[in-house]
This record gives sequence, C-alpha cells and structure tokens, in this order.
Amino acid sequence: MSSSPSLHQVAITVSDVERALVFYRDQLGLAFLFQPAPTLAFLQAGAVRIMLSTPQGAGQAGANSILYYAVADVEATWAAIVARGAHGERPPQLTARMPDHELWTGFLKDPDGNLVGLMEEKR
Repeated sequence: MSSSPSLHQVAITVSDVERALVFYRDQLGLAFLFQPAPTLAFLQAGAVRIMLSTPQGAGQAGANSILYYAVADVEATWAAIVARGAHGERPPQLTARMPDHELWTGFLKDPDGNLVGLMEEKR
C-alpha cells in the first residue's frame, strides 16, 4: 500500500510580488525563503511552501482558492495581523461546533483581494 501524497507547495497568483511579500512576510508573518526573480518568491508556512508568482499563462491575480492557516489564538493573531496593516475581511467567529471542539475562522485579504483564512480548533 502506498502512502497518500502530502501538500508541499501552493502557488498564489499575485499582480505584484513585492507588494504581496509585504502582506505574506511582514503582515502575516510567513518565513521568507528566497526570491529568484522579481516575479517569483517563496515563503514557508509550516510544512507547506508558498510560491508567489505573477500570472503565468492562465493564472489571474485575486482568483485563487482560499488558504487556511492554523493558529493557536485566532482572535489575537487576526488582530495582530490587521494592526500590522493587513486588510481584515471578517473578524474571527465560531464557524462550527464539533463533538470535541469548536472551529473558529477569520479572514484577511492580500493586496490582490485573495482571501486568506485563519483557523483555530478550540478544545
């Protein structure tokens, strides 16, 4: 039996990599890895690498799936990111009650309007 693939990298299409770096690195707090070209940069989010890239072929800035980042204190994290200048789309709120925890989510927007989710499973 083979193991299932694990998520290693996510590409996010942005209009301006330098402007997106301010959000993802400076406001959201992801670790900067490297930038091989002005149109391409890589950051680390836990075990997943994030690739910021200007549109290549079919890509369109601001038309991506939503990435959810797990955090320990969603309210404090969301507030701190907004205080660093990020656009707060929706403050954290209870999303679902599970048998053993509550799921809380909040949303931000990057400079191109891509939604960025923050989530916490409160036990």
